[in-house]
Amino acid sequence: MDLNKVQIIGNITQDVELRQTPNGQNVCTLSIATNRNWTDGSGMKQEQAEFHNVVLWGKLSEIAGQYLQKGKKVYIEGRLQTRNWEAQDGTKRYRTEIVGENMIMLSGAGESNNMGGSTPMTNDTPAVKSSKAKQEEEISVEDIPF
Repeated sequence: MDLNKVQIIGNITQDVELRQTPNGQNVCTLSIATNRNWTDGSGMKQEQAEFHNVVLWGKLSEIAGQYLQKGKKVYIEGRLQTRNWEAQDGTKRYRTEIVGENMIMLSGAGESNNMGGSTPMTNDTPAVKSSKAKQEEEISVEDIPF
């Protein structure tokens, strides 16, 4: 059995780029930074940032292009893919990217990188949900049948 699955939560490092392929399919590229914190052997706190290239296709790319921007916190789930091409100088180039299949916007409106409201998105999502309140209904004690 094989598995190619990636899950990251991080901050968008630059405004997203939404384009169309020659055959009219929407594609969105973005860069996400994730941070790792640890204490080394001498007790000093350490931090390391890792930068990830993400590609979104179809309806998911349209949603990202409309709502995501630099500084926003986002969850991306997808798979790793490495592309290769020949550069103008004749050298072979490689780029490993996350091809996003699911996305949750973690920053609410006006927030940059706080873990605010969340709106799950997938390539199967027909439209953006209007508010978190509509997604979840409160259950009162009187509603329980026993």
